[in-house]
Amino acid sequence: MKRIDGRVPETLRPVTITRNYLLYPEGSVLIEAGNTKVICTATLEDKVPIWLKGTGKGWITAEYAMLPRATEVRNAREASRGKQSGRTMEIQRLIGRALRSVVDLSALGERTIWLDCDVIQADGGTRTASITGSFVALVDALLHLWNTAGNLNWRTLPITHYVAAVSAGIVDGVPLLDLNYQEDSSAQVDMNFVMTDGNRVVEIQGTAEQYPCTHEEISTLFTLGQQGTTELIAIQKAVLGEDAGKVGKWSIA
Repeated sequence: MKRIDGRVPETLRPVTITRNYLLYPEGSVLIEAGNTKVICTATLEDKVPIWLKGTGKGWITAEYAMLPRATEVRNAREASRGKQSGRTMEIQRLIGRALRSVVDLSALGERTIWLDCDVIQADGGTRTASITGSFVALVDALLHLWNTAGNLNWRTLPITHYVAAVSAGIVDGVPLLDLNYQEDSSAQVDMNFVMTDGNRVVEIQGTAEQYPCTHEEISTLFTLGQQGTTELIAIQKAVLGEDAGKVGKWSIA
């Protein structure tokens, strides 16, 4: 089966991650997955939420937003409506959970890392691209902290695993990897996979949109998700270059 953009079912869209995309954040990337484009920034803050004060532990949290003309039809800014949508809150919580799962928060000290994901162009997979891009921005923010803070005894970055995310779904009865918007909007089954190197699962989101799916279909999509996240982590490592060796070697006793 040939897809709308010419890909075969098990192929990712072309993915590009550009590091140091913005001047001011400690970490920033532009991630492009096909026609989806997201700016991900990581900001260091020398304080933590009130429930972590005095614990010596840090925190990682995320915010997600979409520009009004990231889509074909203009969407009003959520700030002008006075509240965030349920979708926005769900996505930014997912991003935060995904990144916290691979960082030893006790090694951060009482610091917060803010991950801001701003979708500048949307063609499906914005949440998965945000996770994949945010990981690289997070690495750069931690590298900045390592190089500037005088009281850290790190030998590697306090990251236990690489993490990336990808979608997979069933469209017209065919399992597909990395859905674009047109595919996603017509999928019978739609799933998102957040996974680490070594194929460890962080989170799986799945919905049967048009009919209940079978165990075999879920297994097929899981295999596609494994393949996709493995390829995305390889891209992350290539983008990080010589810094890639400082990631994923931290272990929590």
